[in-house]
Amino acid sequence: MSLPRLPPRPPDANKGDFGRALLIGGSAGMAGAIGLAGMACLRSGAGLVRLAVPDCIATAAAGFEPSYMTFPLPSDNGKIRVHPDDLANLTGLAEAATCVAIGPGLGQSVDLAAFVCAAYQTFAQPLVLDADAINALARTEKGWVGKPNGPRVLTPHPGEFARLVALDGFARAPRSEQVAKARLFARSEEVVLLLKGRETFITDGTNEVLNTTGNPGMATGGTGDVLTGIITALICQGLPTFEAAVLGAHVHGFAGDFAAADLGQVSLIASDLIRYLPRALQTVS
Repeated sequence: MSLPRLPPRPPDANKGDFGRALLIGGSAGMAGAIGLAGMACLRSGAGLVRLAVPDCIATAAAGFEPSYMTFPLPSDNGKIRVHPDDLANLTGLAEAATCVAIGPGLGQSVDLAAFVCAAYQTFAQPLVLDADAINALARTEKGWVGKPNGPRVLTPHPGEFARLVALDGFARAPRSEQVAKARLFARSEEVVLLLKGRETFITDGTNEVLNTTGNPGMATGGTGDVLTGIITALICQGLPTFEAAVLGAHVHGFAGDFAAADLGQVSLIASDLIRYLPRALQTVS
């Protein structure tokens, strides 16, 4: 397929025309993960970006970027607390969003796993799940949670996907076998799956694309959080989930290639991708 593209912005546009993103995550020691996702979401064109984070890191998360909003949530042991009253707050935030992302820096607990599974099943909004959100889904007794109530994008690396589908040895399997399992999973569960790797594989079970941008310098902490923010922003601007995942992976890798060309692969860090996102997006517009 040809590379998806965002439509031109009308002259009389306002911020509400480009979507409201809600990113849920962060925990003690992991404010940077949700901050990177939020900054990437802004740089990728979302009109309004809100981070829902535990109150113990709200100041730190807000300090990374003044252009997004933060919503502090009650915390427990450095993670988002998800008692019944807290779930009502999160559901209300989600209902006001165009697209919701869960996972960057979220941490893991039994209560968080229950929340992620409930969100997966019940949120009507498009939902992008990464990192600890995928690990939370993998904690269910049977390894899966049932059909979703809205569009879903899952962005695991092979190790996370192995836990998700309870396949021992999957992360070491040949790439062709990984791709086949990913395709089958996306088709049966009716999701968009972005399986990270040297050539990231994106599929909805019927359509599929191998992304060829990117380089080994991107094998560093935080780059997946940036990808989550990019895809969320593209969905906020009206792209269907599969197209957003395809364009998001391409732009993410392109930004990494621009960064590596200027800085070298060894010195590349995740925040460099955000600085090079404008150039990457201009290249594909």
